[in-house]
Amino acid sequence: MSITMQTGTPPAIPSFAMRMLALCYGGLAYLIFLGTFLYAVGFVSRLVVPKTINTGPTSSLSTALLINLVLMSIFAVQHSGMARQGFKRLFARFASPAIERSTYVLLASLSLILLFWQWQPMPAVVWNIEGPVFAGVVTAIGFMGWLIVLYSTFLISHFELFGLTQVVAHFAGRLTAPIAFRTPGLYSLIRHPIYLGFIIAFWSTPFMTLGHLLFASVTTAYIFVGIWLEERDLVAFFGDEYRKYRERVAMLLPGVF
Repeated sequence: MSITMQTGTPPAIPSFAMRMLALCYGGLAYLIFLGTFLYAVGFVSRLVVPKTINTGPTSSLSTALLINLVLMSIFAVQHSGMARQGFKRLFARFASPAIERSTYVLLASLSLILLFWQWQPMPAVVWNIEGPVFAGVVTAIGFMGWLIVLYSTFLISHFELFGLTQVVAHFAGRLTAPIAFRTPGLYSLIRHPIYLGFIIAFWSTPFMTLGHLLFASVTTAYIFVGIWLEERDLVAFFGDEYRKYRERVAMLLPGVF
Protein backbone atom coordinates (compact mmCIF):
# COMPACT_ATOMS: atom_id res chain seq x y z
CA MET A 1 0.00 0.00 0.00
CA SER A 2 1.02 3.59 -0.55
CA ILE A 3 -0.64 6.83 0.48
CA THR A 4 -1.05 9.28 -2.41
CA MET A 5 -3.99 11.27 -1.17
CA GLN A 6 -4.80 14.80 -2.19
CA THR A 7 -4.32 17.39 0.54
CA GLY A 8 -6.97 20.04 0.91
CA THR A 9 -9.65 21.30 -1.47
CA PRO A 10 -8.92 24.04 -4.00
CA PRO A 11 -11.11 27.11 -3.46
CA ALA A 12 -11.92 27.37 -7.18
CA ILE A 13 -11.27 25.56 -10.44
CA PRO A 14 -8.01 26.96 -11.90
CA SER A 15 -7.90 28.40 -15.40
CA PHE A 16 -7.69 26.13 -18.43
CA ALA A 17 -4.07 27.21 -19.02
CA MET A 18 -3.03 26.32 -15.48
CA ARG A 19 -4.80 22.97 -15.65
CA MET A 20 -3.18 22.22 -19.00
CA LEU A 21 0.21 23.17 -17.59
CA ALA A 22 -0.28 20.80 -14.65
CA LEU A 23 -1.37 18.03 -17.04
CA CYS A 24 1.72 18.49 -19.22
CA TYR A 25 3.94 18.61 -16.14
CA GLY A 26 2.49 15.38 -14.81
CA GLY A 27 2.79 13.71 -18.20
CA LEU A 28 6.42 14.78 -18.54
CA ALA A 29 7.22 13.58 -15.02
CA TYR A 30 5.69 10.20 -15.86
CA LEU A 31 7.66 9.85 -19.10
CA ILE A 32 10.89 10.69 -17.28
CA PHE A 33 10.02 8.09 -14.63
CA LEU A 34 9.30 5.48 -17.30
CA GLY A 35 12.64 6.09 -19.00
CA THR A 36 14.43 6.03 -15.65
CA PHE A 37 12.77 2.76 -14.65
CA LEU A 38 13.76 1.08 -17.92
CA TYR A 39 17.31 2.40 -17.56
CA ALA A 40 17.43 1.06 -14.00
CA VAL A 41 16.65 -2.42 -15.29
CA GLY A 42 19.57 -2.20 -17.71
CA PHE A 43 21.84 -0.53 -15.16
CA VAL A 44 21.45 -3.30 -12.58
CA SER A 45 21.19 -6.16 -15.10
CA ARG A 46 24.19 -4.89 -17.12
CA LEU A 47 22.25 -4.96 -20.38
CA VAL A 48 21.71 -2.56 -23.31
CA VAL A 49 22.31 0.78 -21.54
CA PRO A 50 25.61 2.63 -22.10
CA LYS A 51 26.59 2.77 -18.41
CA THR A 52 25.87 -0.04 -15.98
CA ILE A 53 26.62 -0.72 -12.34
CA ASN A 54 29.99 -2.25 -13.33
CA THR A 55 31.14 0.14 -16.08
CA GLY A 56 32.61 3.62 -16.21
CA PRO A 57 35.78 5.32 -14.98
CA THR A 58 37.20 3.77 -11.82
CA SER A 59 38.43 5.56 -8.72
CA SER A 60 40.18 4.39 -5.60
CA LEU A 61 38.09 2.11 -3.42
CA SER A 62 37.64 4.75 -0.71
CA THR A 63 36.61 7.43 -3.22
CA ALA A 64 34.17 5.13 -4.99
CA LEU A 65 32.66 4.02 -1.68
CA LEU A 66 32.17 7.61 -0.50
CA ILE A 67 30.66 8.84 -3.78
CA ASN A 68 28.32 5.87 -4.09
CA LEU A 69 27.10 6.19 -0.51
CA VAL A 70 26.43 9.91 -1.04
CA LEU A 71 24.48 9.18 -4.23
CA MET A 72 22.33 6.55 -2.53
CA SER A 73 21.80 8.85 0.46
CA ILE A 74 20.52 11.64 -1.80
CA PHE A 75 17.94 9.29 -3.24
CA ALA A 76 16.95 7.91 0.18
CA VAL A 77 16.46 11.36 1.76
CA GLN A 78 14.41 12.61 -1.20
CA HIS A 79 12.39 9.43 -1.54
CA SER A 80 11.49 9.10 2.13
CA GLY A 81 11.29 12.79 3.03
CA MET A 82 8.88 13.75 0.27
CA ALA A 83 6.66 10.72 0.96
CA ARG A 84 5.79 11.90 4.46
CA GLN A 85 2.47 13.58 5.18
CA GLY A 86 4.23 16.60 6.69
CA PHE A 87 5.90 17.35 3.37
CA LYS A 88 2.59 16.91 1.51
CA ARG A 89 0.93 19.48 3.76
CA LEU A 90 3.84 21.87 3.29
CA PHE A 91 3.75 21.41 -0.48
CA ALA A 92 0.02 22.21 -0.57
CA ARG A 93 0.77 25.64 0.91
CA PHE A 94 2.84 26.65 -2.10
CA ALA A 95 1.53 24.66 -5.08
CA SER A 96 -1.46 22.68 -6.25
CA PRO A 97 -1.81 19.34 -4.46
CA ALA A 98 -2.59 17.86 -7.88
CA ILE A 99 1.08 18.05 -8.88
CA GLU A 100 2.55 16.93 -5.57
CA ARG A 101 2.86 13.29 -6.60
CA SER A 102 4.24 14.20 -10.02
CA THR A 103 6.86 16.39 -8.33
CA TYR A 104 7.79 13.52 -6.03
CA VAL A 105 8.11 11.16 -9.01
CA LEU A 106 10.12 13.68 -11.01
CA LEU A 107 12.63 14.38 -8.25
CA ALA A 108 12.98 10.67 -7.45
CA SER A 109 13.73 10.03 -11.13
CA LEU A 110 16.27 12.86 -11.28
CA SER A 111 18.06 11.59 -8.17
CA LEU A 112 18.29 8.16 -9.80
CA ILE A 113 19.58 9.66 -13.04
CA LEU A 114 22.27 11.40 -11.00
CA LEU A 115 23.14 8.06 -9.40
CA PHE A 116 23.40 6.30 -12.78
CA TRP A 117 25.54 9.11 -14.17
CA GLN A 118 27.98 9.46 -11.28
CA TRP A 119 28.06 5.87 -9.98
CA GLN A 120 31.62 4.65 -9.43
CA PRO A 121 32.20 0.99 -10.34
CA MET A 122 33.91 -1.18 -7.75
CA PRO A 123 35.00 -4.09 -9.97
CA ALA A 124 36.32 -6.60 -7.42
CA VAL A 125 34.44 -9.85 -8.03
CA VAL A 126 32.37 -11.28 -5.16
CA TRP A 127 30.91 -14.19 -7.12
CA ASN A 128 30.76 -15.28 -10.74
CA ILE A 129 28.42 -18.03 -11.91
CA GLU A 130 30.05 -19.41 -15.04
CA GLY A 131 27.66 -22.27 -15.86
CA PRO A 132 25.36 -20.90 -18.61
CA VAL A 133 22.25 -22.71 -17.40
CA PHE A 134 22.54 -21.64 -13.77
CA ALA A 135 23.58 -18.12 -14.80
CA GLY A 136 20.56 -17.91 -17.10
CA VAL A 137 18.25 -19.04 -14.30
CA VAL A 138 19.61 -16.41 -11.91
CA THR A 139 19.27 -13.70 -14.58
CA ALA A 140 15.69 -14.79 -15.26
CA ILE A 141 14.90 -14.55 -11.54
CA GLY A 142 16.24 -11.00 -11.57
CA PHE A 143 13.92 -10.05 -14.44
CA MET A 144 11.06 -11.71 -12.57
CA GLY A 145 11.77 -9.29 -9.73
CA TRP A 146 11.37 -6.31 -12.08
CA LEU A 147 8.10 -7.77 -13.37
CA ILE A 148 6.84 -8.17 -9.80
CA VAL A 149 7.59 -4.48 -9.20
CA LEU A 150 5.72 -3.35 -12.30
CA TYR A 151 2.80 -5.74 -11.84
CA SER A 152 2.38 -4.70 -8.21
CA THR A 153 2.11 -1.02 -9.15
CA PHE A 154 -0.85 -1.83 -11.41
CA LEU A 155 -2.53 -3.79 -8.62
CA ILE A 156 -2.74 -0.61 -6.51
CA SER A 157 -3.37 1.89 -9.35
CA HIS A 158 -0.18 2.45 -11.32
CA PHE A 159 -1.23 5.81 -12.73
CA GLU A 160 -2.22 7.20 -9.34
CA LEU A 161 1.04 5.98 -7.80
CA PHE A 162 2.99 7.95 -10.41
CA GLY A 163 0.84 11.08 -10.44
CA LEU A 164 -1.11 10.84 -13.69
CA THR A 165 -4.52 10.22 -12.13
CA GLN A 166 -4.16 13.37 -10.03
CA VAL A 167 -3.26 15.71 -12.89
CA VAL A 168 -5.95 14.26 -15.18
CA ALA A 169 -8.58 14.77 -12.48
CA HIS A 170 -7.27 18.29 -11.91
CA PHE A 171 -7.51 19.02 -15.64
CA ALA A 172 -11.13 17.83 -15.58
CA GLY A 173 -11.86 20.14 -12.65
CA ARG A 174 -12.51 17.46 -10.06
CA LEU A 175 -10.76 15.85 -7.10
CA THR A 176 -9.51 12.28 -7.17
CA ALA A 177 -11.65 9.73 -5.38
CA PRO A 178 -10.87 9.11 -1.69
CA ILE A 179 -8.43 6.30 -1.03
CA ALA A 180 -9.99 2.96 -0.19
CA PHE A 181 -8.02 0.27 1.59
CA ARG A 182 -7.61 -2.65 -0.82
CA THR A 183 -5.38 -5.72 -0.89
CA PRO A 184 -5.66 -7.15 -4.42
CA GLY A 185 -3.59 -10.01 -5.83
CA LEU A 186 -0.13 -10.22 -4.31
CA TYR A 187 -1.16 -7.79 -1.56
CA SER A 188 -3.32 -10.53 -0.07
CA LEU A 189 -0.16 -12.64 0.36
CA ILE A 190 2.44 -10.04 1.38
CA ARG A 191 2.20 -6.41 2.38
CA HIS A 192 5.03 -5.09 0.21
CA PRO A 193 5.36 -6.93 -3.12
CA ILE A 194 6.96 -3.90 -4.79
CA TYR A 195 9.80 -3.95 -2.28
CA LEU A 196 10.13 -7.72 -2.60
CA GLY A 197 10.47 -7.33 -6.37
CA PHE A 198 13.26 -4.80 -5.95
CA ILE A 199 15.14 -7.05 -3.53
CA ILE A 200 14.91 -9.98 -5.96
CA ALA A 201 16.02 -7.80 -8.88
CA PHE A 202 18.99 -6.28 -7.03
CA TRP A 203 20.40 -9.55 -5.67
CA SER A 204 19.73 -11.97 -8.54
CA THR A 205 22.83 -11.62 -10.66
CA PRO A 206 25.27 -14.25 -11.92
CA PHE A 207 28.11 -11.72 -11.69
CA MET A 208 28.32 -9.86 -8.38
CA THR A 209 30.96 -7.19 -7.98
CA LEU A 210 31.80 -5.24 -4.85
CA GLY A 211 29.98 -2.22 -6.27
CA HIS A 212 26.87 -4.23 -7.03
CA LEU A 213 27.04 -5.78 -3.56
CA LEU A 214 27.22 -2.30 -2.02
CA PHE A 215 24.23 -1.17 -4.08
CA ALA A 216 22.15 -4.23 -3.22
CA SER A 217 23.05 -4.12 0.48
CA VAL A 218 22.37 -0.41 1.00
CA THR A 219 19.14 -0.41 -1.00
CA THR A 220 17.89 -3.47 0.88
CA ALA A 221 18.62 -1.78 4.20
CA TYR A 222 16.83 1.33 2.94
CA ILE A 223 13.83 -0.78 1.91
CA PHE A 224 13.39 -1.97 5.50
CA VAL A 225 13.61 1.61 6.76
CA GLY A 226 11.12 2.64 4.08
CA ILE A 227 8.74 -0.13 5.15
CA TRP A 228 8.86 1.08 8.75
CA LEU A 229 8.15 4.69 7.72
CA GLU A 230 5.44 3.73 5.25
CA GLU A 231 3.63 1.43 7.66
CA ARG A 232 3.68 4.10 10.34
CA ASP A 233 1.87 6.42 7.90
CA LEU A 234 -0.55 3.69 6.83
CA VAL A 235 -1.50 2.92 10.44
CA ALA A 236 -2.06 6.63 11.06
CA PHE A 237 -4.22 6.89 7.94
CA PHE A 238 -6.19 3.61 8.01
CA GLY A 239 -6.03 2.81 11.73
CA ASP A 240 -7.24 -0.61 12.91
CA GLU A 241 -7.96 -1.73 9.36
CA TYR A 242 -4.26 -1.66 8.53
CA ARG A 243 -3.24 -3.04 11.94
CA LYS A 244 -5.41 -6.12 11.35
CA TYR A 245 -3.99 -6.48 7.83
CA ARG A 246 -0.46 -6.31 9.24
CA GLU A 247 -1.27 -8.99 11.80
CA ARG A 248 -2.60 -11.51 9.28
CA VAL A 249 -0.38 -10.85 6.22
CA ALA A 250 3.41 -11.26 6.09
CA MET A 251 5.65 -8.34 5.23
CA LEU A 252 7.74 -9.82 2.38
CA LEU A 253 7.59 -13.64 2.45
CA PRO A 254 4.24 -15.45 2.83
CA GLY A 255 4.10 -17.32 6.12
CA VAL A 256 7.64 -16.28 7.10
CA PHE A 257 7.92 -12.54 7.80
